[in-house]
Amino acid sequence: MPATVVVGTQWGDEGKGKFTDLVAKEMHMVVRYQGGHNAGHTLVVNGETFALQLVPSGILYDHITPVIGNGVVVDPRVLLEELDMLSSKGVDTSLLKVSGNAHLILPYHQEIDRVTERYLGKNKIGTTKRGIGPAYADKASRVGLRVQDLLDPKIFRQKLDVVVKEKNAILAKVYNQLPQSADDIAEQYLGECRERIEPMITDTVNLVHEALELDHHVLLEGAQATFLDLDHGTYPYVTSSNPVAGGACVGAGIGPRFITRVIGIAKAYVTRVGSGPFPTELFDEVGDLLVERGGEYGTNTGRRRRPGWFDAVMLRHAVRLNSLSEVALTKLDVLDTLDTVKVCVAYEIDGTRIEHLPYHQSDLHKAKPIYEQLPGWGEDLSEATERHHLPSRARDYIAFLEAQVGVPISLVGVGPGREQFLHFAA
Repeated sequence: MPATVVVGTQWGDEGKGKFTDLVAKEMHMVVRYQGGHNAGHTLVVNGETFALQLVPSGILYDHITPVIGNGVVVDPRVLLEELDMLSSKGVDTSLLKVSGNAHLILPYHQEIDRVTERYLGKNKIGTTKRGIGPAYADKASRVGLRVQDLLDPKIFRQKLDVVVKEKNAILAKVYNQLPQSADDIAEQYLGECRERIEPMITDTVNLVHEALELDHHVLLEGAQATFLDLDHGTYPYVTSSNPVAGGACVGAGIGPRFITRVIGIAKAYVTRVGSGPFPTELFDEVGDLLVERGGEYGTNTGRRRRPGWFDAVMLRHAVRLNSLSEVALTKLDVLDTLDTVKVCVAYEIDGTRIEHLPYHQSDLHKAKPIYEQLPGWGEDLSEATERHHLPSRARDYIAFLEAQVGVPISLVGVGPGREQFLHFAA
């Protein structure tokens, strides 16, 4: 009954989609367990690019059942647009299943997200304004509408009328915004959305357990990453759910004893989007090079990502939080042209060397990185397909990272293509 979790170990954008797709070849089912369409991942297959937001990576394999789990928040309009895009490229989407317990993102969530972020001004969180946070807030407040409510138009409308009345009062009295129309929302969601999504809606907890009981391999796919986790990330500059490996149990409906492997995805450097502390952030020409060579612009928003050197302090903490069994290292090729490569191995805080992540946000904001400097390799890695193809200095860099974080690096990405990777573990 094996289940594998794939989780981001930094601030997202580590390349989870590619490596989830790679691992998915061995799987029977891929389950997305949290987040919404604020998290994009890009796959390049036979030269064609697929930018996915809600649909699990396993959709590109015809032997896999892709599942959107109960921990996800779903905008059905975005889901249908994504399915249409995939269908137009010849991808069969008929096997997709959606949990009836997943919560819906509704238009008032997006409006509240937008005006709240604007209201915060310089203290804004950096949300994508997709309605993710407000949808999770309604879930916690027990006033959310779920995917299963689409199956009962009477119940859907009763719940919607109550919530819209409350949301309109907030929008009008706090933010001076026009009211949302319950009639328009009901017409849209109970029309084409309901008609097309209804065949996909099911009891995904039962579906996942049936697969596990048959000894089928199940992959649990997270969105965002460890340091965007609501509990363990750099709060308040975090997402509204739990991307850490433990969140997979809640978001997919399984117990921890089913999980036999946890793969952490880490980029060979670090990026983050939006506000928040970033000890190794670069503001120089090296940072610009990482952005340009790495294509560090948001899949969904197009926002330029903030670049920085690899932070081993962060990754050591991610190993703890997720019980990582291994790490997949992405975008090593982006560092090809650098003469030297730096790795943050500790922080200096008020004159004291700290080798663990400080729990207090004020300490993290003033943390100064302590670097080890390694020589660059100055060679194009994009054609490497085996460990021995890597120059010795590139292998030394990976070995140094392994020693710093305490778990093996099993896979290494050397380009954006589906096949541009190699097995590194001895």
